[in-house]
Amino acid sequence: MPHDVAPRPTILIVDDEPTMLRLLIDALEPAGFNVLVALQGEMALVLLEQVTPDVILLDALMPGIDGFETCRRLKRKPGLALVPVIFMTGLTDTQSVVNGLQAGGVDYVTKPVAPGELIARIRVHLANAQLTRSAQRAMDASGRFLLAADAKGHLRWATHQAARLLGQIAPGAALPEEGRAWLSARLAAPQEVAGSFATALPAPDAPARRVEFALIGQMAEEEFLLRIVEQDTDHDVDRLQARVKLTRRETEVLLWLARGKSNRDIAQILNVSYRTVNKHLEQMYPKLGVETRTSAVAIAIRALEGA
Repeated sequence: MPHDVAPRPTILIVDDEPTMLRLLIDALEPAGFNVLVALQGEMALVLLEQVTPDVILLDALMPGIDGFETCRRLKRKPGLALVPVIFMTGLTDTQSVVNGLQAGGVDYVTKPVAPGELIARIRVHLANAQLTRSAQRAMDASGRFLLAADAKGHLRWATHQAARLLGQIAPGAALPEEGRAWLSARLAAPQEVAGSFATALPAPDAPARRVEFALIGQMAEEEFLLRIVEQDTDHDVDRLQARVKLTRRETEVLLWLARGKSNRDIAQILNVSYRTVNKHLEQMYPKLGVETRTSAVAIAIRALEGA
């Protein structure tokens, strides 16, 4: 019975030196790799629209856009965000190494390249990337709406569910503009800026549908994990009102309390005065049999969860 043969990993080499290309091809192909070649950064970006390699070997100095900018551009594409990029260059100064890593590279090899060492590094990064992809597939299978972005709000990766929802409000590989501003402000002043941000879905027939982004934490340098959740406010108000003895407006106030909004936020969302929100709270607490905001929120959460 024939055994399944594991596919050969594909390596994309981006370099304009014929001697270096020949050296690498002669070393990589016998070691069990498929090899693709691009002579410039622009050529590599065009090629990457069609194929996704397992590892990219990238020269820093090339005609046209250099390797650092090439890396930054390809890392903005969600499908390439997890592909390891190894820089190969004659630049040995510390700043060049820093530039390569900040651009999104996972490793930095100086020329002349030692083929045996390079192959060993490639295998290590292939294994690490496989672990990362396995974890992401597990999150996809669990139905999690998770994504990772850099400090400027550019997408690093997203689960299938999160990418689908994000695509409805922000075409391209980034958070919506106001979301990017929120994330930047939140990272700069975490004690002063709310931990979540909501924006409306472009659905004229369902104006109450909103999407909320919440910052969960930092996963790595320049990589922040966020949760994205679709909110159908009208539907949630209906569900909540069916379980609590409140007026429609009081139920709306309670719902936004449960979503972590302040009284001033709720006043702005509902287009009422701050004093009106306080009045609703005063009337709501006795009806719910509670005395504090925390207790009211707990009742709302249990009601929405069907407890």
